[in-house]
Amino acid sequence: MAAVARSLPRITVKLSGQTDIDGWRTAARALAMQGIPPDQVGWTIPGIASSDLFEERIHPAPETPSAPEGATFTVPRAFVELAETVVCHRDPERFALLYRVLFRLREEPHLMKIASDGDVRRLEAMAKSVRRDIHKMRAFVRFRAIGDGPEARHVAWFEPDHFIVEANAPFFVRRFTGMRWTILTPLASADWDGTRLAIGPGATKADAPSEDDAESLWRTYFSSIFNPARLKVKAMQAEMPKKYWRNLPEASLIPDMIRGAEEKAREMVEKQPSEPAPHHAKIKARHWPAPPDGEAGPGDGADARTLPDLSRAAEACHRCDLWRDATRTVFGEGPDGARVVFVGEQPGDQEDIAGKPFVGPAGRLLDGILVEAGVDRDVVYVTNAVKHFKFEPRGKRRIHARPNGGEVKACRWWLDHELALIRPDLAVALGATAAQSLLGRPVAITKLRGQIVTRDDGLRVFLTVHPSYLLRIPDPADREAEHGRFLADMKAVKALMGSTG
Repeated sequence: MAAVARSLPRITVKLSGQTDIDGWRTAARALAMQGIPPDQVGWTIPGIASSDLFEERIHPAPETPSAPEGATFTVPRAFVELAETVVCHRDPERFALLYRVLFRLREEPHLMKIASDGDVRRLEAMAKSVRRDIHKMRAFVRFRAIGDGPEARHVAWFEPDHFIVEANAPFFVRRFTGMRWTILTPLASADWDGTRLAIGPGATKADAPSEDDAESLWRTYFSSIFNPARLKVKAMQAEMPKKYWRNLPEASLIPDMIRGAEEKAREMVEKQPSEPAPHHAKIKARHWPAPPDGEAGPGDGADARTLPDLSRAAEACHRCDLWRDATRTVFGEGPDGARVVFVGEQPGDQEDIAGKPFVGPAGRLLDGILVEAGVDRDVVYVTNAVKHFKFEPRGKRRIHARPNGGEVKACRWWLDHELALIRPDLAVALGATAAQSLLGRPVAITKLRGQIVTRDDGLRVFLTVHPSYLLRIPDPADREAEHGRFLADMKAVKALMGSTG
């Protein structure tokens, strides 16, 4: 019987590379419309040995057939999005699995909704593994500088589990646009020269530079922001597995920090609040000069016709007293034609220093969950209800303090102008403060979470929690459950984005 099965003709599709989704899609569509069953199709990549020992040996591989003229074949959008992620997986059988599911969809159009199906479950597990790998790469890439001044280049070494470099490179272009950088991995490399992104072959760790001067500064910063009172070793290792430690400069500090956490926690309790660190004032002086004669006049911006104009006007905002202690105004970021706007509460410590929204721990968590939900960060706009960081000094640290109703009301002037210029179809309120600013009244997020409230101007507002809420949950099991719930919220946002047209 096996000899008879092997006597059937085989078709071998030669893809251009490990993540050739376009080549796979074109061939798979044609093969499926011709009715070619999955067991008669082999998928190969140049330079990669085939997993089928019989392929192209008993029978030469014929040409891939063309789709019948006039024939149509549609598949659920969920499958298309899943395929685009799964092709990044390292499993050599991924293309064959995708084609098998595609072939089944002809007779089983609702297959993707059957969560218990073995093929569907395997695809979902592969996609989840890829998304997690993407998130870990964003969290644990550390650049090292080569050279100084305008000619300086920053190089990083990372060891991904999957073929994610090409899919993940645009994120680093967006975050480090003004920096010339290269990310080396064993599977592929990405290079950004300030204007052009290039994807090249893999490298070895020996190609990456050794420690630079910035790493000592980074370790100092890392140790200074460590909060021993909130240390949860198991949770930390779940988020930062030991496999990544060997490439992180701060990893050498972790064992000693863990051992001394209890003693340092007692010292923190004994310390009294003090003034913010001196370097905050230096940054503030560079980016936010004091008004003439010390007068605090309100920022205007009423005549602004573009987001950059509005952002520049907001730099001089003194509509409430938060500007006095904040390092700078942190305005929104994203395309001016975004159909969806994410609104948080206020910038945190890292956002206040960087001058960009959602770049701290909560922002990185949001980035990762948006990746899991299939939401492209490049097409959404992110901002905050309040543009200045409100905090209480605790030793060398600045601890978040919730803005009051008057501060939210004062800063709503800027949010309203952002929305008027962007004219989105949907706003996502991340937390109660954002909901209050968007709707003009206090909102019980716990009761209305996941619901949509339509404003008088027609803007739909989707209500959910702020990602920082997840970071404050002490129990790992509870935090994992809340992660799943927040991911479900972001998937609902993704569906709403599709309905905006």
